[in-house]
Amino acid sequence: MSKSRKNKNKNVTSIAIKLNAISVRDMFFKFLVLDLLVVIVLAVLWCINAEKTFYGSLVENAQRSIELFPIEAAKYTVVWDNGRTMVKEAASFINTLIDIISILGILEGLFLLEEIIFGTAKIRKTLRPLNEIAETASRLSNMAFDEDKFQNLEAAISKLSPVGSDERITIEDSELQGLEDAINKLLDRMRDSYRQQARFVSDASHELRTPISVIQGYANMLDRWGKKDESVLEESIAAIKSESENMKNLVEQLLFLARGINGKTQLNIIEFSLSEMMKEVFEESKMIDENHFYSYINEENIKIKGDEGLLKQTARVLVENAAKYTEQGEDIIIKVGKNINGEPLFSIQDNGIGMDAEDVPHIFERFFRADTARVRKDGGTGLGLSIAKWIIDNHKGYFSVLSRKGIGTRITVHLPQNLL
Repeated sequence: MSKSRKNKNKNVTSIAIKLNAISVRDMFFKFLVLDLLVVIVLAVLWCINAEKTFYGSLVENAQRSIELFPIEAAKYTVVWDNGRTMVKEAASFINTLIDIISILGILEGLFLLEEIIFGTAKIRKTLRPLNEIAETASRLSNMAFDEDKFQNLEAAISKLSPVGSDERITIEDSELQGLEDAINKLLDRMRDSYRQQARFVSDASHELRTPISVIQGYANMLDRWGKKDESVLEESIAAIKSESENMKNLVEQLLFLARGINGKTQLNIIEFSLSEMMKEVFEESKMIDENHFYSYINEENIKIKGDEGLLKQTARVLVENAAKYTEQGEDIIIKVGKNINGEPLFSIQDNGIGMDAEDVPHIFERFFRADTARVRKDGGTGLGLSIAKWIIDNHKGYFSVLSRKGIGTRITVHLPQNLL
């Protein structure tokens, strides 16, 4: 160990000893004040009880005196203005009080002894991170940053691309190892962010290309034959309207996610009944979708704090997904309750086509399709579950997903008991 390091350790030990001495002193005076308060409170209560026992109530206008010494003859005297006098023997009470204070003193002495013996070590342990920071700062301040090191660092950074490759900075200088690791971690985060953005743009372009191609195809067909053929005209208009609606929904959902990521979507937190909200979703689903059998299970009237509109949007997304991947005439179960930790939850369960286990972790990714069977259907955009996840994440909640291929899927939303 270097002489400088030994000196620093001695300084830390000296500081720890001083801080521990202050702590022991403060603890001693706190115990002293506590003991004094105990004596005063017990003495007052004993005097009040003695007067009530003798006079039947607390005497207001009276002369009081107490003789403490010798303790064997200690007494408490009260002279009422009507001449009635009470003399109460106090020796037994004082002896009991001494016993109580003695027991407290022994316990407090043990606490003080423990603090004296182990306090310095505990304070040294607490100061250790600060000591390490001080040592690191001292080492950095004494580091010799010559011109060659600056040039090597600049050359290594200039060769890097934050988006193009997975190349990492290598300076091969032990003094700059921490800086090298920090730059490489920053590059990893930048490249990961870039790949996510590139994938998002690619997926969004692909999703938009399909409705645009359909609209363009029907527009060309109208131009050739639709002016005179009414059947072609009606088919083309219906298709163009449908694909335009799909594009509108896709763009709105993309904008919602973009606003959410940029922090421009604010939650409107209110207290409301989760049970009533899910009952409304149940009634709406039953009315809109006559091809499935809906049932609603509610254990109790559960109230939560959250954005009712966004949480209802999440529930609708889950119900719509269940309906898309469940055959007609099958059951969809909507449930409200609490989990084993007492957290509010709601779940949507179907007995549809289900998913493979390896696909489940990816279902909340944008534009993700588990397999060819789960293709876009009824105007789906592939963004619904991504939006639902953003909503639940911002409510500090989480999802649990149980799915079996060919059996069905249950998605449960768990919400915190005390939101925000």
